[in-house]
Amino acid sequence: MIRAYANSSNPENALSIFNRMLDSTVVPDKYTYPFVVKACSAFGGFKEGQQVHAHVVKREVIRDDVYVQNTLISMYANAGFFELSGNLLSRMLCRDIVSWNAMLSAYVDKGMMEFAQVLFDEMEEQNVQSWNFMVSGYVKSGLIEEARRVFDDMPVKDVVSWNAIISGYCDSGSFSEVLTLFEKMLSENMNPDSYTLVNVLSACANLGALNQGKWIHLYIDKNEFKIKGFLATALVDMYSKCGEIEKGLEIFNNTFEKDVSTWNSIIGGLSINGYGKKAVTTFHEMIQADCQPNEITFINVLCACSHAGLLQEGLEIFQQMITRHKIEPTVEHYGCVVDLLGRVGLLSEAKAFLQMSPLENSSVLWQSLLSSCRSYGKLELAQEVAEKLMEIDPDDNAGYVQLSNVYASTGRWERVAEVRRNMKARGLRKEAGCSLIEIDGVVHEFLAGEGFVLSDKDVVVPVD
Repeated sequence: MIRAYANSSNPENALSIFNRMLDSTVVPDKYTYPFVVKACSAFGGFKEGQQVHAHVVKREVIRDDVYVQNTLISMYANAGFFELSGNLLSRMLCRDIVSWNAMLSAYVDKGMMEFAQVLFDEMEEQNVQSWNFMVSGYVKSGLIEEARRVFDDMPVKDVVSWNAIISGYCDSGSFSEVLTLFEKMLSENMNPDSYTLVNVLSACANLGALNQGKWIHLYIDKNEFKIKGFLATALVDMYSKCGEIEKGLEIFNNTFEKDVSTWNSIIGGLSINGYGKKAVTTFHEMIQADCQPNEITFINVLCACSHAGLLQEGLEIFQQMITRHKIEPTVEHYGCVVDLLGRVGLLSEAKAFLQMSPLENSSVLWQSLLSSCRSYGKLELAQEVAEKLMEIDPDDNAGYVQLSNVYASTGRWERVAEVRRNMKARGLRKEAGCSLIEIDGVVHEFLAGEGFVLSDKDVVVPVD
């Protein structure tokens, strides 16, 4: 009973059963206490856990049991009482790897990587789980170079190790390195799991590496992975972002277990590929399928309405998001509506909508409106919007650059020169753009205005 409650959604009930046990003639043994301590840790009952610890101390037969001691170390460490857990660890007569890892994982979970590294170096022995804690900890702390250092030093790696470092590079935007690591993983005969493939497909999607994405799809089919959940979402997203929306639709339609992420991926894919009306239709199908949309759903469908010029549909969906689905709009949602109004030429309405929103001082929203002013050649309004942008953030070059572009599009070169002089006086400059292109399975990056190519270290995943 105690074990069942400790592992349930109501772990505090385990303590009630334990107290009843103490009032009876049944004596707790070395298996009882770890479950009670685990329950206390689960519901944040630190004081109750201390009381259980007091019971353990009185029981000479079990107080030095390694299993009991390990759960106490874990409880204190997870509660942030590292001095107490450290004292327990140092006084243990017989420490095992679980003892060390309990302390190590708590440091990692709380982002205390300096302490984790010191403890890791002091450990009497380290297993693959210990190494994985360190790699994951550095990844979560955004220290990808440190994570890679630990990963490269690992004597033995498992799929969790590879997933930790691959996801780290994926989250940091180093997508080419994700493909490099995946190729190395395969060359070392380490079989990827669904989590690995989701990250690698995400890298392919962001790089536009269609051929490599197709090879991974073949690998999935050949190794009989079930295409559902996050894996289905990643495949739909990859094909959509690489321009093969029909293939994305095929995978979506053949996926029986669709969750909100799967719906989001196809709605977003239809949107970026120019199928705005189909995206809106799919959104309504999602509602009919009793799948609750989230913030990302509405960003995708509002973006679709904007690109397709579906004014009425977009405004209605925005209102439904607030009233029916009780979702508070973010800057992205407001931005979609401003862009929608701007694209159909309702610039004054877009300005009024922006001024009435709670995010009136968001430079991103004013930049969107300024872009629409440029498209329609509304010079006077563009100047007003640009001045507002400069008022919000004088050190942001976006307002200056867009105003300069507006003047250039109307041939007012003297005003262009004036804006550029103002930018120079403030130490602002326009950032160079870049493009990615896949050639023979290799992704290259081009910087605008540069006479050379930044390669991705010739990342190649077999595509035969």
